[in-house]
Amino acid sequence: MAVRALIGPEGSSRDLTDDDLARLYAAPRTPWLRVNMVSTLDGAATGSDGRSGGINDDADHRVFDTLRRLADCIVVGAGTARAEGYRPARAPLVLVSRSGEVPELLRGAEPGRVRLATTATSPGLAEARDVLGAEHVWVLGTETVDLVALRDRLAAQGWRELLSEGGPGLLRDLLAAGVVDELCLTTVPRLLAGTGPRITAGEPVDVRLEPTLLLEHEGTLLGRWRVR
Repeated sequence: MAVRALIGPEGSSRDLTDDDLARLYAAPRTPWLRVNMVSTLDGAATGSDGRSGGINDDADHRVFDTLRRLADCIVVGAGTARAEGYRPARAPLVLVSRSGEVPELLRGAEPGRVRLATTATSPGLAEARDVLGAEHVWVLGTETVDLVALRDRLAAQGWRELLSEGGPGLLRDLLAAGVVDELCLTTVPRLLAGTGPRITAGEPVDVRLEPTLLLEHEGTLLGRWRVR
């Protein structure tokens, strides 16, 4: 499948290999936290099935796979992990949850493959410790998860390339906390209308971004946007 660079160091016409993609998406420094999301042209972050898998395509899958190969860990909201049917991945999964509820498909993971960042008042805290092991459940705040402390904890684990896959509420909160270095956004050439979620959800937040890379495949645009 041909993916071509429109903006970036590879020029404007050459088909890109997997090695090219890995080089194009390399972190400029570490630790580096990027968030990877997908959206339609009219801003829908999910398809009619309520999942991002309802709108992504082969080009998005290639970049998704590239970012996962580069990542030392994957940070995701527990609700998103549940809705999208997450299973253990090559890199450790770090769930963010105020409720402390571990998604069913992740409960049987090998010890250490799934971590949980939650709060001291989480109703599921005790059960999460039983399921994942107390050392893999991080209490980072009283009522809400302290995302600055979470980034510091991830770096303290020796994880330098940090990938978040949302969802929209977590992306908004990460941006508000000032811990995001980069947004990787796939825009698919579709219009869905309706009232589905955007890639951010929650209280207003105003963050300026600078484009550093734009790739294209059959109308699908894949961009890197650095947080300014």
